[in-house]
Amino acid sequence: MIYQSIMPLFGGCGSKAPASFEDIEERPVLDKFEKFNHRLSYWFEWIGLAGMLLMMAITCIDVVGAKVFHWRLFGAIDTVMLSQIVAIAFAASMALIVGRHIQVEFVIARLPRRAQAVIDSIVLLLGLGLFSLIIWQLCVLGYTFQTSGEHSQSAYIPYYPFAYCIALASIPVCLVLLLKFLKSIGRIVQK
Repeated sequence: MIYQSIMPLFGGCGSKAPASFEDIEERPVLDKFEKFNHRLSYWFEWIGLAGMLLMMAITCIDVVGAKVFHWRLFGAIDTVMLSQIVAIAFAASMALIVGRHIQVEFVIARLPRRAQAVIDSIVLLLGLGLFSLIIWQLCVLGYTFQTSGEHSQSAYIPYYPFAYCIALASIPVCLVLLLKFLKSIGRIVQK
């Protein structure tokens, strides 16, 4: 896996490697949880990649069809819009793992390690709460779309499966945030 070789290069909130082998032996449950997060995020990233490839293929077919054959692909805008949702939502957890998200550390980096860990814990707990609310509200929104029969404008693609898919894709984000939160709590407790 390419991410195993890249992971040490990206240092984010709480992504420090263990200092010794004793640290690894003390955290077997946390390591299994981390491996599970990586596997799940890896497979979800492939779903996001499929959404991106579908978006690119539909756009190319639509543009070539319109310019060369004077023919438009039916529902291209709706399909691209929904593929974009899939691509973004399912790639979010892997982006969080490898540190491709936005973070501002120029002030926090000057603080002592324990203060950094406390701030990381607070920020990660807020992020976990936010994504838990997002999952809950997306499930409510998906149910609303399902009962009302909401669909796209031209292709009549129902919206509710996509709301449920975004909620499903947000679960690994919560797991990654929970893991980073537990690691930051461990850094607070350490000497």
